[in-house]
Amino acid sequence: MPMTRSFPRHDGRHRKAAILLATAILAALPFAGDTARGEETVRQVLPGAPVAAPPRQLTREKAPDQSEIERFCSNIADAARDRRYVLQAEELKQLQAGIDERMKALDAKKAEYETWLKRREVFLARAEDGVVQIYAGMKPDAAAERLAIVNADLAAAILMKLDTRKASVILNEMDQKAAATLTGIMASAARRVDPS
Repeated sequence: MPMTRSFPRHDGRHRKAAILLATAILAALPFAGDTARGEETVRQVLPGAPVAAPPRQLTREKAPDQSEIERFCSNIADAARDRRYVLQAEELKQLQAGIDERMKALDAKKAEYETWLKRREVFLARAEDGVVQIYAGMKPDAAAERLAIVNADLAAAILMKLDTRKASVILNEMDQKAAATLTGIMASAARRVDPS
């Protein structure tokens, strides 16, 4: 009888381990081959999967020469000039808005001055000659007492139309606070410049 060698029987666990080991060795063979030389590996594509696009080759663009730079600059010169004009127009609009605001403020000041001038004219017109003559004929202490009760604008207008000596005596007889108020009104009315 020839001699045959028999392998021991393996149970199911050892068999599965052997199959897994063989599969791992076969799967590793393509990576151990000529891939070090830069050859592409074969990729497995599943049925129905989209085809992968080939990798793009990168190319270096050459640096632009002087004529290309000049062409570029001449092409954008009009756009740059237009942009400059737009910026200048915006700046002019802002300056115009500032001037308009100042003109409005000047008009408001002019209206205020005209109102002040009308008030001054009305103020001086209130003191008619007849009323002034009445106060001119009164004793200074009595005139001072009556003028302290009257509206301050009217009292100041009357004092301004009186003789300066008579007005000073009446102011001297008045209460200090009332005299100061009337003096302030008369000084502002006599001023010829804008009080603002």
